[in-house]
This record gives sequence, structure tokens and C-alpha cells, in this order.
Amino acid sequence: MFTKIITSIPKLPSRQNSIEKFSMYMTVENNKGYSTIKWKTEPQMHCNIELYKSRHYKFASLVNQDDNGRGLVQFWIDMAFNDRPQKEDWEPEKRVQKAWEYLTAYCEESCYRAAVTVWKDDTSKSWEEYIFLSRCFIYETTKFRQILAKYNSNDSSLDTYVTGVLIKNIKDSVAKFSKWRLLHKKSDKELKEALARSGRYEPEISRFLIARKYFKQIYQMNKIQNPAKITGQKWQEPDSVDFAESANYYNAQILLPCASHEVAVGGNITGEQLKTSMEICIAALQNYPKSITPRFSLEALKETGRQVESNQSLEIFEQDFLTSEEVEDSRENKGIIEKRTEPALQEQLLYLKIEQKEIILLYYGFGLNQKQIANRFKVTQGAIAHRLKTIEIKLLKTLYGLSKPPEWVSQYVAVWLNRNYQAPIYSDLIHVALVEAIKKLEPQEQELLRLTYGQKLDEQEIATQLGIALPEIMNILRKTKAKLEAALINSIDTMINKYLQVWLTKRTKSVFQSACEKLGMIRDKITEIPTINTVLEEVLKNWNS
Repeated sequence: MFTKIITSIPKLPSRQNSIEKFSMYMTVENNKGYSTIKWKTEPQMHCNIELYKSRHYKFASLVNQDDNGRGLVQFWIDMAFNDRPQKEDWEPEKRVQKAWEYLTAYCEESCYRAAVTVWKDDTSKSWEEYIFLSRCFIYETTKFRQILAKYNSNDSSLDTYVTGVLIKNIKDSVAKFSKWRLLHKKSDKELKEALARSGRYEPEISRFLIARKYFKQIYQMNKIQNPAKITGQKWQEPDSVDFAESANYYNAQILLPCASHEVAVGGNITGEQLKTSMEICIAALQNYPKSITPRFSLEALKETGRQVESNQSLEIFEQDFLTSEEVEDSRENKGIIEKRTEPALQEQLLYLKIEQKEIILLYYGFGLNQKQIANRFKVTQGAIAHRLKTIEIKLLKTLYGLSKPPEWVSQYVAVWLNRNYQAPIYSDLIHVALVEAIKKLEPQEQELLRLTYGQKLDEQEIATQLGIALPEIMNILRKTKAKLEAALINSIDTMINKYLQVWLTKRTKSVFQSACEKLGMIRDKITEIPTINTVLEEVLKNWNS
């Protein structure tokens, strides 16, 4: 007979005060084979509680009471169920939702106590699984509401009550629970969030997600929907064949055009490697079943003096307008580029002829089409189109001279391949352009980039692996980089064009609006030619001065 080895549950540290009890959640961490449980602060929840403490007299008094948080529990319960007390102007819009979040955080200790109690009676499952099961009940809104609806503060504390309910529910659910069901049922969004919370980063997260996709397909076919293999338990343990087949599917699909860049550059995996990946996913999901605060509390952030502003379209193009220096420090040089671009374009506009200024103002600022402008100048629409193009080319040359793509693109591509090939930054338009360019390369060229910058092999190792002479490998790599440089220059040309269109529209509409305000007119109601002429005259007078 074999003796079951029982590993003790790590001790749960104490949360020091009432605020911590409502703004911290558990994390399970592994260090050299030993598990520890720690408390982690959710910053937005903490900020919002500090906001209530500073603005709500009753709440502040409850925080200072030595009652183990019972007064605050009732405060959040009243708000969660009855939306009481009456809402004040400074409170968050979704304060009822946040009240549920605070109660959930408070009940984390109950999850731990319930898991400890059940595990001491039944060690057939790990204590981590029991903690996960208990947390599922409090993080599922409907179930948690049902639990709290029956709570009576006169009978017991919330912690004691919830612990008892969770013990019963865990025992009822054990027979139905399977970690493979958990892996199979959770959405990509939930898995991605859980992996990020557990300390995983791109490109690893994307590879885990695609590996899970193909594992689910094989597991579904081999274990769930295969009558010959079902023996009364739907969520059976997968075997080595399941993992090997899943790995084969993964390897066959990663180079297809539909595969994400992060996955395509990672190379093939074995069945054992896929199994390890799935176990990492399960551990992440068990440790972090659901985000406590999926959105920032903007109200609380503003109270602390921080501001959150939305990006405008012009800023999007400005942040991707790079020079050679920005290869090393794009943030520092972003301001330099903006300071150089604005006055350079303004100067070019001042040197335009009067007729050219009128065309630009009417087309971009007032929104007239080419035919309407042609009628005004008594010429053909084609003539106006040609004049607009002439003006735009002049301004584009100014922008192109500032950014000088041919001077820095080669260096940028080399740096990017070494630093960001495996995990590009998708908020950077230059990165996006390079990823798209890679997808258009020939299969052999993509394979060489994957081996060189994905697996970090040197040219001689690649030559040996592919059975191609070293000089040919180096030649293909050189030509591949040249293709990427050419594609990037084309993309930069497109970005510069878009930037100019946005800048001209923003600039000319601004001067038109200023003129209308000075004349006491409403921009949207100006339709008559004489009125347009009056506003245009005012704009040109101010512009030339």
C-alpha cells in the first residue's frame, strides 16, 4: 500500500487594517519548490477607498472603529443591495459594482479558511484547487449575491458565515470539478489576463493561447466526444498521445498567414513542451480566477492628482514620426520632432501664393470639394486637383526632409530585429509596418528570420540545419533585410501623407473657427458665397499678419 504524501498549506499572512481588508487579494507564489501565499494590493480599489475616507464622514468613522471591519462590511452591503446611502456628486458612477468588488476582496480570507477545512478532510485534490473552487463562488456575481442575500449580521460575522457556506459548496462541487474543464471553458481573454497576472509576458502569452486552442480541439475529439473513451467521467486526464497530436497541429499551423507574429517566430514544440504550457495555463487560472477591478476608477485617480486624457488622431501620427536618434530613445525625441515639424510646416504655408492659401483653406478648413473650388476660380476640377497636389508635395518634401527615412531605416530595422522581433509593440505604427512586411516575405525568408532572431542561432548553425551554404544564408538574410527596409520606407511615406492630411485639416479648421468667432458667425451655418468670402478675407488677414 502506498502512503499519500501530504504537503501543508502555507500560512495566510494577516491584512493589517480595514483598508487592506477591502483592497487586497491573495496570490500563490512558488519559490524553489515551496509555495507561499501573499496579499497583493489592487491600486484602483485602494485609491477609491482613500477617496471615501477623505470625503465621506461616516465611512471615515467606520474605518477607525476597532470592529474587525464589520461596520464597513455593512456599509458596502447596504450600497451593493440597496444603493444606500444617497449618492454624492464625487462618488464613482458605478459605485454599486465597486461595492461588490470590496465585499469580494474582504471574503478572500473566507476562501482560504474554507479550503483549509475541506483539504484537511479530503486530500484527494491539492489545496490550491480547493482555494480556486472557493474563489469561484465569490467572484461569480450571481452566486455571491445569493450567498450574501441570506446573511444576517446579528447571527455571525460575514467571514464566519461565508466560510461555512463555501465549505458546503466546495464539498458539493468536488465531484464535478476538473482542472481540464477549467482550461477548456475559460475564454482567451480570461486566460490572457491570468497569465499576465502570473508574471508571463509576450510573446509567451500568445504562444500559450494558440497551444491551448489546438489542445482543446484534440482533447474534445479524443476525450470528450469519443464514446469509446468515456468511462463515466467527462473530463478525463489527457495522455501523451493527446499532447503529441496537439503539438503536431500547432507546428503545422504556426506558419500560416493567419497565425500571429509572436507564434510564427517561436518555432516548433514537442508534446512534452505543450503539456508543460497547459499546466502553466491551469496554474495561472487557478491562482487568479477573475480580475477584481477590470476598469480604472477615474474619479479616484483624479482625486490623487493624476489625469487620464484621450489621444487625438494627430498625436498618433506624431509619436511615430521617427529620426535616427529615436532608434535609441523615441520618447525623448518625440518632443523634438513635434517642435521641428510645426514651425517648418507653418513657414511653408506662409510662403504659399494667395491663391494657393485660398485653395488650402477652402478645401481643408471649410470643407468645399474640388468642383466647388473650381467654380469659384472659374477653372476645371482637374486644375484644382493639380494645384492641391503641387501644394501637398511641397509640404511633404518639408516633412520628408525632417524625418530623412533613408538615413535611419537601415539602422532601425537592424535594432528592431534584435530587440523586438519576438514581441513587437503594436501601439507603435513602425512595429506594425514591419510585422506586416514580414508576413509578405517568402517562406524561406521568414524561416531564416525565425531561426536568426527568434531562436537566436548563428548563421553557421542555420546553414547546417537547413543544408544551405553559409554564403547563401548570409546573402538571403541581406536581401531579406533590404526588403524590410524598402517596405518600411513605403509605410513611412504613407504615414507622412496621413500626418499632413490630419495636420492641414486641424490647422485650417482652427483658423477658420477663430475668424468666425471674431466676426460673430457660426461656422456650420455659413453657406452663402458672400459670407464665405468675408470669413476667408478675415482668415487671410490674420494669417498674413
